[in-house]
Amino acid sequence: MTSIRIIGAGGHGKVVADVAAAVGYTDIAFLDSCFPDRTVNGSWEICGTPSWHGPARRFCAVGLNAVRARLFDQNSLGDAPVLIHPYSSVSPSAHLEPGTLLVAGAVVNADVNIGRGAILNTGCSIDHDCIIGDFAHISPGARLAGNVQIGARTWIGIGAVVREGVKIGSDVTVAAGAAVIHDIADNMIVGGVPAVPLEQRN
Repeated sequence: MTSIRIIGAGGHGKVVADVAAAVGYTDIAFLDSCFPDRTVNGSWEICGTPSWHGPARRFCAVGLNAVRARLFDQNSLGDAPVLIHPYSSVSPSAHLEPGTLLVAGAVVNADVNIGRGAILNTGCSIDHDCIIGDFAHISPGARLAGNVQIGARTWIGIGAVVREGVKIGSDVTVAAGAAVIHDIADNMIVGGVPAVPLEQRN
């Protein structure tokens, strides 16, 4: 477990590299074709494109949920590691799918299920029996009470809170600081306290 190649050489990629280093990876580099004039991201080399194949494990570190989902499938990342920062707390009964990231301070409680390529960002809290869909992003400081369901590619904004038992659909954006107390359908943008629909995506 010493070599890892991180797809996506943006700011989120540096966070992933930090977590990878914290859990023992020593050979860390980036794969990205979007920055042809750059050779490094932070203190790590950009050494190829996402289509690179070699002996190292690969991990997708693109912050945009839909793009991360596409790259995950295009690059066959079903064997990507789960990266859990040592300053996170994860219940032994929680289940995390490949390519999931837990940043420092994230808390995952009993019988939580987290899908592929999800991001649980700095200091977020996921209470018992929650279900987090593939490629969802729970932002820093967000709080999910028990039995919450989050759909695929949904983004829960920084500092948002979700009441127990609420179901939030796929491709939803919950604005920063929102308080979600009712179920949210697919493809909605919601915000406010309590959260109300602001826009519906096509």
